[in-house]
Amino acid sequence: MKVMVVGGGAREHALVWKLRQSPKVDEIYVAPGNAGTQAIAHNLSIVPTSIKAMAEAAQEYRIDLTVVGPEVPLSLGIVDLFQSLGLPIFGPTQAATRLESSKVFSKELMQKYGIPCARGEVFSSVLKARDYVKSHLAPMVIKADGLAAGKGVTVAASQEKALEAISDMMEKKTLGAAGDRVIIEECLNGKEVSLLAFTDGRSVLPMVPACDYKRAFDGDQGPNTGGMGSYSPPGFFDQSRVEEVQRTILEPAVQAIAQEGTPYRGVLYAGLMVTSDGVKVLEFNARFGDPETQVILPRLKTDLMDVMIAVIQGKLEGAKIEWGDEACVGVVMASAGYPGSYKTGFPITGLDKLESDILVFHAGTKEKDGVVTDGGRVLTVAARGSTLGEARARVYSNLPRIHFEGCHYRRDIAAGRD
Repeated sequence: MKVMVVGGGAREHALVWKLRQSPKVDEIYVAPGNAGTQAIAHNLSIVPTSIKAMAEAAQEYRIDLTVVGPEVPLSLGIVDLFQSLGLPIFGPTQAATRLESSKVFSKELMQKYGIPCARGEVFSSVLKARDYVKSHLAPMVIKADGLAAGKGVTVAASQEKALEAISDMMEKKTLGAAGDRVIIEECLNGKEVSLLAFTDGRSVLPMVPACDYKRAFDGDQGPNTGGMGSYSPPGFFDQSRVEEVQRTILEPAVQAIAQEGTPYRGVLYAGLMVTSDGVKVLEFNARFGDPETQVILPRLKTDLMDVMIAVIQGKLEGAKIEWGDEACVGVVMASAGYPGSYKTGFPITGLDKLESDILVFHAGTKEKDGVVTDGGRVLTVAARGSTLGEARARVYSNLPRIHFEGCHYRRDIAAGRD
């Protein structure tokens, strides 16, 4: 089979790396890819938002299956376009992707079908949103309705911070049209965890749980990023919890969106909070998580291509997915200044100095007389071990061998989580 992976980050490199292990896969194309995917696949110079160009490439290269990494092409309807042309593709339709692309749609669906989540209300009026804030105690969470590249959620510790977030989103339009509507909801307390699942629109098969780190600096300090590291498995979220979430959240969500007339096929990502009042949904995403994918796929023993084919053919019922018992820890190496402004084009050295089974998934890299930086998140370096402590020790002993100007990374990923 010929496969095309849409996207150019570390998540997509991890997908290519895993699909490359399938005996069913002969060739892989990546659009646009990075220096890491270039070493094991064919990169195509197509930006992920150019969904028509993606379809033309799938036809030109006779692609048997396209796998979509990022959320934006899903929200633009890449799956609908491919399906209309008879091109096999893995991912939810534009309407089903609203679980991620519209937080208002997602919240209203959860409230309608009784899926456990934070209490909240939707506002399209700045004045009404302000009045609501003034009549409720902080902390509270302000969420922009639309896609905002990880910047659409503000946890406001005071009414002043909440009012500031509303002004930024709804008046100053710092997030563009994504902030036309906002949700104001209660701030849940507990431990966060991500649980991803494969679904064919009826059956739901969870993956292994993982935890990620959003803040830029150690101790959860600094601005929110796209994620600075992750680990799997979290000790506080065992198999009984996974089964509970499958029963109370994942399966009801898939059934609910099917009842709304938009069956969901692909990967459903549930961002969860384990509270004293049970597990509740923080958000749904419509695709593989980043950086969680980089620690989940190394634990997958089943052929990923087999699972994806079962999903798009509606044959997931009765399928078995096997996972390794080992732990995996991934740390993101970022450019100086990320998630703000940063410079690129710096040579990356030391990639050939790592222990043999250390995994390096490229994100912001390109080939230019060697590998150079080309983004904010540059690499995810991951290691496996019999325990989280062992995996953590191995990744952190190898990170100093890699160097590029301005490189920074968190030193507390998975610390104290054994």
